[in-house]
Amino acid sequence: MKRKLVSIPLSVLLVSSFALAACSDGGKSTPAATTGVVESPKATADNKPTAITIMAPLNTAQTPPDTIIKELEKLTNTKLTYQFFPADTYEEKLNTTFATGALPQVTYLKNQATFIQMKSAIRDGQFWEIGPLLKDFPNLSKLKSTTNDNTKVDGKLYTLYRGVDIARQGLIYRKDWADKLGLKPPATTEDLYAMMKAFTENDPDGNGKKDTIGLTDRNDLIYGSFKTVATWFGVPNNWGIKDGKLQPEFMFPEYIATMDYYKKLRDGGLINKDFAATSKTDQQKLFTNGTAGMYIGAMTDVSSLNKDLIKNVPTAVVDVHSMVAGPSGKFAAWALPGYANVVLFPKSATKTEAELKKVLAFFDKMMTPEVANLANWGIKDVNYSVIDNKAKKLDEEKWTREVKPFTDAAIGDEDTSGRYLGIPTIPAQGKADELKIANLNFAVQDPVAALDSKTSQEKGTQLQDVIKDATNKYIYGTIDKAGFDKAIEDWKSRGGSRIIEEYNAVYKK
Repeated sequence: MKRKLVSIPLSVLLVSSFALAACSDGGKSTPAATTGVVESPKATADNKPTAITIMAPLNTAQTPPDTIIKELEKLTNTKLTYQFFPADTYEEKLNTTFATGALPQVTYLKNQATFIQMKSAIRDGQFWEIGPLLKDFPNLSKLKSTTNDNTKVDGKLYTLYRGVDIARQGLIYRKDWADKLGLKPPATTEDLYAMMKAFTENDPDGNGKKDTIGLTDRNDLIYGSFKTVATWFGVPNNWGIKDGKLQPEFMFPEYIATMDYYKKLRDGGLINKDFAATSKTDQQKLFTNGTAGMYIGAMTDVSSLNKDLIKNVPTAVVDVHSMVAGPSGKFAAWALPGYANVVLFPKSATKTEAELKKVLAFFDKMMTPEVANLANWGIKDVNYSVIDNKAKKLDEEKWTREVKPFTDAAIGDEDTSGRYLGIPTIPAQGKADELKIANLNFAVQDPVAALDSKTSQEKGTQLQDVIKDATNKYIYGTIDKAGFDKAIEDWKSRGGSRIIEEYNAVYKK
């Protein structure tokens, strides 16, 4: 079978249902490494441990020790090899490994954007369909049908998903700076701008120097701040209804208004001016080293950001906020389709259905409460304690180093695996947990989350770049409105018009 090279971009602007998230994790760079195979206890001949190799993105600064792997192997009767690669460069590694036919038995993608780019290879028969097999696994059968539906390809299920909070996007900010400057949480996008301006110009850190900025951002128009703010401005979630039919988000006037807003931020020096060339790692460093006062993204990142921030600024206090009204006066929250990442099972690594079932059996055990708690919280009384049937981390830094990489690779959801809910380590984390639920009342869903377009599959990568580049150029001031309109016409002529037709045809059925 001919293997197709999959080009995986850093963001997706026009393909439905892949707006998100993931970026909710740290994404810190580290040299690629493999956590070695650890021997399990002796097994009987008919109960030989299953050897499984797993490739996954690493969202921490270092690969974890073998502590959790040893316990996972005992509980699941496996011999595990985790191949971790830095999240910042994971798409490139995934692309190369796929092209050379070297994907392991279990292959995590990075986020929803990478999944849509892999659909052509899925259709090409290079991954196992697992939907018909899940009935044989009692725990995997608990995965949410609505989320499974959003990951199906042509009505067939090939993936297991890592669940995610649907409406977790919001603002993480320096409350100590806001208090010093007499600022309340922003109620509107105008208030948000005013806070950014004050954080930039009014010496919030009190050192007498103009060395702070309002907002830190990165080279990602989806998982950075842009899409969250665009939703506040009223931009639809990837696609919306205009003139009686589905049209892509960038053809709405609110998208232009969002670009104008960001251009004003950049022109005024309220945001890192090189954001289009800034990695997530460097974006977060601007917040944790005390330079930036705001981080817009997954509010659930507040604990990890706070942990690194107080190392540099021990007196810092962070808070979270989400209810920001746009020019229309209405609240809106960007909604994810229920998953942050998915797992695929390459046929090149797993040759038979019998072998596949052994791998699925491992994941079925991973969804039992005992194993799910190990993957999400670590070892009881070492990494966490249980208080009122909830988990409390004993040492945030130790948990991040030893457990987080496996948490990022856990499948299912809190309610489908039966794992413990967590006790917030800081007040802002508890508030974030409340706000992500409150946001559900204002969640903006992607109207074509589970639909496909053949032309988008064939030309989506190149067409995405047309809009991404034009958006950044507009914000940077190298093109104007006429230039952006020209980019849209270019997008249409190269296949975009066909994508619109195909999505509308399927949507109306």
